[in-house]
Amino acid sequence: MNTISRRGILAAGAAVLACVHLPRTASAKEAAPLNLRATSRVLDIDGRAASVWGLAGPNGQGLTLDPGTRFRVDLRNELDARTLIHWHGQIPPNAQDGVPDMPMPMLAPGESRAYDFAPLPGTYWMHAHVPLHEMRLLAAPLIIRSAEDISSDRQEVVMFLHDFSFKTPEEVMAEILGGHGMAADHGSGHGAEPAGMAAMDHGAMMGMGAMGDMNGMAMDLNDYDWDAYLANDRTLSDPEVVQVERGGRIRLRVINAAAATVFWIETGQAPARLVAVDGHAVQPLAGNRFGLAMGQRLDLEIDLPPEGGAWPILALREGARERTGLILATQGAEVRRLDTMAETAAPAFDTDLAQETHLTAADPLPDRPVERRHMVMLGGSMQPYVWTIDGAVWGRHRPLAATSKERVVLSFHNMSMMGHPMHLHGHVFQVVGLNGRAVRGALRDTVYVPPMSMVDVALDAGEAARWMLHCHHMPHLETGMMTEFAVSA
Repeated sequence: MNTISRRGILAAGAAVLACVHLPRTASAKEAAPLNLRATSRVLDIDGRAASVWGLAGPNGQGLTLDPGTRFRVDLRNELDARTLIHWHGQIPPNAQDGVPDMPMPMLAPGESRAYDFAPLPGTYWMHAHVPLHEMRLLAAPLIIRSAEDISSDRQEVVMFLHDFSFKTPEEVMAEILGGHGMAADHGSGHGAEPAGMAAMDHGAMMGMGAMGDMNGMAMDLNDYDWDAYLANDRTLSDPEVVQVERGGRIRLRVINAAAATVFWIETGQAPARLVAVDGHAVQPLAGNRFGLAMGQRLDLEIDLPPEGGAWPILALREGARERTGLILATQGAEVRRLDTMAETAAPAFDTDLAQETHLTAADPLPDRPVERRHMVMLGGSMQPYVWTIDGAVWGRHRPLAATSKERVVLSFHNMSMMGHPMHLHGHVFQVVGLNGRAVRGALRDTVYVPPMSMVDVALDAGEAARWMLHCHHMPHLETGMMTEFAVSA
């Protein structure tokens, strides 16, 4: 292996990478709102220029707020297309949630809109709520720091993950709809021999393509082969190198902003503790490999050894060999080049819900009787490429009804052969059931439901309004996999 280029260090001040080092935080005393611009930018993807979109704050991509600071933002659309931004995992007033026409229209080119609400602390993100726009990387970190973050002696690092194509999102969707977006073995159900559940644990390594469930049915993974996989806008051929201290503690905030890729986060020789998911604390869980689906976030605490060195933090594409990541390195340490392809394929993510089973909320919902239940059926197929909730696509959907302040349980039952990360707007929910077994699981806003599985979540219905509920796999969303959680007064 050769020592990699240090262009990453030289360019660390560039706006496009500012999210890695956390932009200068906004003071609670600042009266003026922050400016956030939906704009275009150019990335260097393995030596090739790529025109993408982004969300530029005062100090680069994304926003970071200090404890007690209101989310006071003026959003301006500098693109040549109408768009709108959603504050993923936050609970603003419904009119500020950022879903087109629910109830506010999209922003026209040159138009601005003001936002003002009290944000939840933790690791969040913001993205266009137009699937094809998110596929153009119109997204960025949104970090709301807590008092503990301020007082703790630790370095904060953000790893923002994307999948990327040099083709337009419209071309990508045309290939997917035509069944031409995959490698020979990907997702077709004809790639790998069906495997039993015994082969589907976290340690099982599989070839690219289909896995099997307990009935020998083919499980579909990775329905599109992207040109690159990015961590903080860079590939592993020239990753970001973050300078760290010997023996220091790191709070690594990992955000999966990919359109259609599940990742495993592997810390290698730097043992980690998972301390939060989707912005909410969990009972610490030790390990060096944790997975997250699209829309989800992980907070990892890493204690570095007292001696100097370099520690790659890798994001492994589910069911495949591609990988991306960044490198933590002490001053003067030798940083070696890493191949963008691993020697073996990573396993499928959480097909047995083993990771979710081990997560316990640090501050669970209070116990109270359940007043309403909904079974939410997730369905669809690769050909024709159509994905549904309760048998219907958006526009033909039947809203899920609730009354404000009711305790509601949603039971996501996935009857398809792809996993679905299900995201509910305007609410925090707790995972309370996994394949029929009661758990006191994590608080989340996005839960992954594997094929032929059922996940129950409990929540207290919030503001009386129409709140979107959808799969966070962008091609699934683009083809209609969304409904609404309709809360009445």
